[in-house]
Amino acid sequence: MSIFGSIMEKIFHPANAATPGGDKPGATPASGSPAASPASPVDVEQVLTQLASQKGGGGNWKTSIVDLLKLLDLDSSLSARKELANELSIHAGADGSAEENIALHAGVMQKLAENGGKVPDSLKTHA
Repeated sequence: MSIFGSIMEKIFHPANAATPGGDKPGATPASGSPAASPASPVDVEQVLTQLASQKGGGGNWKTSIVDLLKLLDLDSSLSARKELANELSIHAGADGSAEENIALHAGVMQKLAENGGKVPDSLKTHA
């Protein structure tokens, strides 16, 4: 599965993410099916805020791609971020630079919105 696919799976189907007590009524496993096409948009900010509170903070996931990936228990290494940038065709600044990381975070949020997520504008752009 792609890195972005893993991000979508963890946000759109948190009951499948093997979290204790994470079963939600009516949740169905997405075994092999695309993560998008929820009946109603998934509130990305709410899901991530709840996950951060369960984990005792979640760092600065609202602006940091590294903290966002760590919150989702995904690889946040430079090579993983380079792979994610290639998946999303985001090429801003040098690999690992603040410019690239900011663009990558905004790009992930924009892509989540395009795939059925409800994402506030404040998370899709960073001034």
